[in-house]
Amino acid sequence: MPKRDILSVADFSVDEIDQLVKATVKTKKGPWPQTLAGRNIALLFEKPSLRTRMSFELAVHQLGGYAIYMSPEEVCLGKRESVPDVAHVLSRYVQGIVSRTFMHRTLEMLAEFASIPVINALSDYEHPCQAMADLTTIYERKGRFKGLNVAFIGDGNNCANSLLLGCAMTGMNFRIASPQEYSMKDNILMIANKFAEQSGSQIMLLEEPAMAARDADVLYTDVWTSMGQEEEYEQRRIAFTEYQINDKLLSYARKDAIVMHPLPAHHGEEVAVGIVDRYRSVIFDQAENRLHFQRTLLAELYK
Repeated sequence: MPKRDILSVADFSVDEIDQLVKATVKTKKGPWPQTLAGRNIALLFEKPSLRTRMSFELAVHQLGGYAIYMSPEEVCLGKRESVPDVAHVLSRYVQGIVSRTFMHRTLEMLAEFASIPVINALSDYEHPCQAMADLTTIYERKGRFKGLNVAFIGDGNNCANSLLLGCAMTGMNFRIASPQEYSMKDNILMIANKFAEQSGSQIMLLEEPAMAARDADVLYTDVWTSMGQEEEYEQRRIAFTEYQINDKLLSYARKDAIVMHPLPAHHGEEVAVGIVDRYRSVIFDQAENRLHFQRTLLAELYK
């Protein structure tokens, strides 16, 4: 089996995104191939997790494999033991690494020195498995990608980066409304613009949430302060006060617009109280689709 790493949404081709999304929808209820029978997958986490750990553990189990979780306290990547050494050792023990790290560079080093596949389960730069679950959810609800308007309200963070790439690759228009100092970075925009030229996707960076939400098919948001940014909480709370999905913002979107959030949500901050449980919300569908997409991805990598 040739080694293949998935560190970014851009590690998929456009055709692969289409195929993986459709396969995820089709195989939700099984039966699932036992492609991981006799194989062990290490879950190497620097950050605690609910959805990422649970969904990957279940996905590995459902494919016949065995998942070994290593907690933040056990890992101490680059501190107790160097990243290259960890990569080399795990390559002798297991058949894959799913890693959730603070720094994207850590993932790149794991991929560089490991002889087994490395999957990005979240870094400070991207969250590709989340974005692919998001695309699956959008496809289930809308039946297409091309021409849909996706409005991201809030921080230009790792989830925004991966969703931007997914939209640019599939022909969805992506608008993000952020305070200027928290908008998307040039490096991710450069990559996304290349995909957008091929797909016809339109990318807009805005500061006014209502402009982003106008005629949106999807309203998406994430926490104002991510894990590891706790010292910035008060500064960010002030900066993002107007960047909330609420009834007023929903009124600018299309009547059948859906609300998305990768969770965990801070009710009363980036989403108004009650929004998560509204009929327009597909937030728990997204959470469920983490399991389904990751199972599809693992089955494909190890077939």
